[in-house]
Amino acid sequence: MTTDPTPLFTPYALGELELANRFVMAPMTRQFSPGGVPGTDVAAYYARRAPHVGLIVTEGTYVDHPSAGSSDRVPRFYGADALAGWQFVTEAVHAAGGRIVPQLWHLGAVRTEGAPPHPGAPVLSPSGLRADGTAVGEPATAADLDTVVAAFARAAADAERAGFDGVEIHGAHGYLLDQFLWPGTNRRADDHGGSLANRARLSAEVIAAIRASTRPGFPVLFRFSQWKGGHFDARIADTPDELEQLLTPLVDAGVTALHVSTRRYWLPAFEDSALTLAGWTKKLTGLPVIAIGSVGVRQAFRGEHEEQAESLSLAPLLERFEQGEFDLVALGRALLSEPAWPTKLAAGRVADIRPYDKADEARLA
Repeated sequence: MTTDPTPLFTPYALGELELANRFVMAPMTRQFSPGGVPGTDVAAYYARRAPHVGLIVTEGTYVDHPSAGSSDRVPRFYGADALAGWQFVTEAVHAAGGRIVPQLWHLGAVRTEGAPPHPGAPVLSPSGLRADGTAVGEPATAADLDTVVAAFARAAADAERAGFDGVEIHGAHGYLLDQFLWPGTNRRADDHGGSLANRARLSAEVIAAIRASTRPGFPVLFRFSQWKGGHFDARIADTPDELEQLLTPLVDAGVTALHVSTRRYWLPAFEDSALTLAGWTKKLTGLPVIAIGSVGVRQAFRGEHEEQAESLSLAPLLERFEQGEFDLVALGRALLSEPAWPTKLAAGRVADIRPYDKADEARLA
């Protein structure tokens, strides 16, 4: 198998957005924004990585809904102070030659009751259930869901005004939109529950509302996953047909690209096929696909050391890329410790790449 990384350094058109290479900085929660306002240190953090990747997806940032968040150190995407901070981030990234989109986030049932930034807000979820099946809050009403959709749309419009190059919707990892996708947390009997298409309805409504609130062609990415935080065996789809039923409403609503979050990018998604989840997503939708899952780190995400070969070797990654399973590849932990990871790879300076160190998660560098 080839290990020549040149194909990953070709340009790519993501909708109207021209990317310099195929690498994406993955969203990673950092909690370095006191009061929910990203400062100059946050701008510098993203700008350091901007020259090396085709696209940056920011850490998750709370939409303007009182039940969205659970920390006053995670950035928010509303309020004049926070939006001014984000505009400074986009200006710094663009000055460094990069492209950037914010990840828009609502925690849903994962939210801690009584936590800031709105301690008095209720916990909002599809059926009043956490992923472990315990009860929390009350099921969201139809009116509640309308306010959530409107919050995402406002955030996207604000992102466009702040100079962002698009937006990403967080529909993965067991947060609000994913709680609707997964039958383990969605027990609703209305038109947002039951069938696969109904479970995808809220995400499709968010995409459509963003489309209506931004210019034609404004890139809208959607991140999804099978796994949930603490529930790595969870599945929103057990077959390719079920996956197609979930993704079709998102495609019809006008999503630009799909960001397929896996813990190990190389693993087959379903029985009787070698295709990964990213590969199936590409095959079923034909849309641009971002793959992610422990690229360039010594140990797969919460995995075992024997998986080092797949995580560190470029051969399986390049093989699947050249087979057309995905268009872009996201780097997470590798970029925390080495902002210039792609550039050093392109220059053949692999020995100079600083390996991921978990201690780097505790600092903004």
